[in-house]
Amino acid sequence: MDAEPAAGPMQILMISDFVCPWCYLGLVEIERVEREYDVEVRHVPYLLDPTTPPEGKPRRPMTRPGDPPTAMELRAEAAGIRFTRGREWTSNSVLAHEGAEFAHEAGRAREYAREMFRAYFTELEDIGRPEVVLQVGERAGLDPAALREALEAHTYRQRVLEAIGWTREAGVSGVPTFVFGDRFAMSGAQDAAVFDAVMERLGVPRRAG
Repeated sequence: MDAEPAAGPMQILMISDFVCPWCYLGLVEIERVEREYDVEVRHVPYLLDPTTPPEGKPRRPMTRPGDPPTAMELRAEAAGIRFTRGREWTSNSVLAHEGAEFAHEAGRAREYAREMFRAYFTELEDIGRPEVVLQVGERAGLDPAALREALEAHTYRQRVLEAIGWTREAGVSGVPTFVFGDRFAMSGAQDAAVFDAVMERLGVPRRAG
């Protein structure tokens, strides 16, 4: 039996990492859910590879320029995003997550997340560098001076680390993971039909108009 609709918007936690390609795809789907249903999305940080050093580490590209498109690349193209081939560096994303906390308090979390994923996967930027995080923040509409001050002081570092610890204690072992109002959890970048089925199951109404 379907759940009774809850009073007010349902909060959805999106647990993700900016260096996770499936999280980028998951972001596109959860943005649609937020547009169409009475929900609020809160981004929660995660480290896909906790062994990545602060300066990042080299990686070997998984595809070559002449290889046919992968299933992930085709899905990304259908979703209106682009994965650029040739990445040779894996960033440590802790600083990017600190910027995300700043963006959340400034009411620009959605814009920041989209720009950060684009910087990493489309522009092949090293998002572990402060200057890149600042550029992303400015594109997302954040105050660059205030963001710089927060990054230099690591104002949000402890909050990020505590949230990452919480995801581990909660048993999250893969991302993206979505938690719907503390009532249901789902892993993976599922397609639109799956998200719609979850909304129906939980009794979440569509937005008017």
